[in-house]
Amino acid sequence: MIWRVGMRALLCGALLLAALPARAEDRFAAEGTFDIPAGAHFSQGKLAKIGEFFRDQIAAGKIPGAVVLIQQHGKPVYSEAFGVQDVVSKKPMSDTTIFRLHSMTKAVTSVAAMMLIEQGRLRLDDPLSKYVPSFANAKVGVEKKLESGEKALEIVAPNRPVTIRDLMLQTSGITYGFYGEGMVRRAYGNADIYAGDYDNAEFADRIAQLPLADQPGTLWDYGHSTDVLGRVIEVASGQSLFNYEQSALLGPLGMKDTAFFVTHANRRRLAQPVPADADFRVGKRSGPDVFKKWESGGGGMISTLHDFSRFAQMLLGGGAFDGRRYLSPETFADMTTDHIGKDSGIARDYLYFPGDGFGFGYGFGVRTEAGNARPPPPGSLGEIKWDGASGCYFIIDRKQDFFLVLLQQTPSERQRIQRTVKLLVYEALEH
Repeated sequence: MIWRVGMRALLCGALLLAALPARAEDRFAAEGTFDIPAGAHFSQGKLAKIGEFFRDQIAAGKIPGAVVLIQQHGKPVYSEAFGVQDVVSKKPMSDTTIFRLHSMTKAVTSVAAMMLIEQGRLRLDDPLSKYVPSFANAKVGVEKKLESGEKALEIVAPNRPVTIRDLMLQTSGITYGFYGEGMVRRAYGNADIYAGDYDNAEFADRIAQLPLADQPGTLWDYGHSTDVLGRVIEVASGQSLFNYEQSALLGPLGMKDTAFFVTHANRRRLAQPVPADADFRVGKRSGPDVFKKWESGGGGMISTLHDFSRFAQMLLGGGAFDGRRYLSPETFADMTTDHIGKDSGIARDYLYFPGDGFGFGYGFGVRTEAGNARPPPPGSLGEIKWDGASGCYFIIDRKQDFFLVLLQQTPSERQRIQRTVKLLVYEALEH
């Protein structure tokens, strides 16, 4: 097992300390633990600090607004909308404001795929080429240093085929071309893969023409894996990605405003970042108000607090919501188990986004330990989470039976705000 821990982990620890309110820092340092005993409840007085924090951020012009929901034991304990949807219209934020989810879309797509796996229509160990034949010819790009000192990309055969499991664990070797270093990433960035009006089938074929950045199953590498998984879902279900998700998941959950594109009538409900913070840095893609054929299972969904809270409650319920079961207890347990830990043979590098103390399941970061930061960031073992480039963020803490959903549109401020909100949430837990 190779563990490649870079400056990112150290920087995250420093930023956590910098953002930590004094009382929370004292508490977690004194207790020497991140894992609060089960049975805690929320102090309304301490939760009020969340509002103070967001009002300060809005007054400082960092963000136009945000919505926050904490729900414990099936009931809201904190639900607030702050600021405005955008600084032009000044329309107030609400639970029906529409947000770009970006990578929080991956959680929805992953649940949809696990539903097909549970039905026997898809298998984790299936080769990807069974559903996307162009991946039968996939190759791996390996950087070599020439005698001249220059680097060259050698194209070699994969040691094994990419599988559905690889797509769900982000270990396929399929990467992104809009962040990080390396010749394969540059190849993605130069390939203009977002050009024209293409559907999921064509997009998957475009990705298949590019080299894998690593041998399948060897490195957690965040990329277009879940977009390709969206195409797999289409083939396995016989429907478009959205139509399958709408019939199997979104519709039954009552997620009526969750989709890949916003209708003309609903554009006035779409939240916007402040003008100086409008670059989501996810490649040259059009926004959700421009209809295209591509339904990005990795980052294309829009949703509201009303809708996503229902999805979060289903996860908190272990795959069940309002008397209906979407995933069996066994499937849910497998989905939320760390599959890339120390005995997996899967490496992590400085771009390991689940972060300190987290492993990865099928579509989520999974808390496995305190991590290396001192004091460790708060949370519970088994906590699942994910976020997106727009700043949207969710936490499912089944030990304390609560979830947090934070929706905002701020690509540059998102990580700082997410860390601070999480610390304030756990500081508000009392016995």
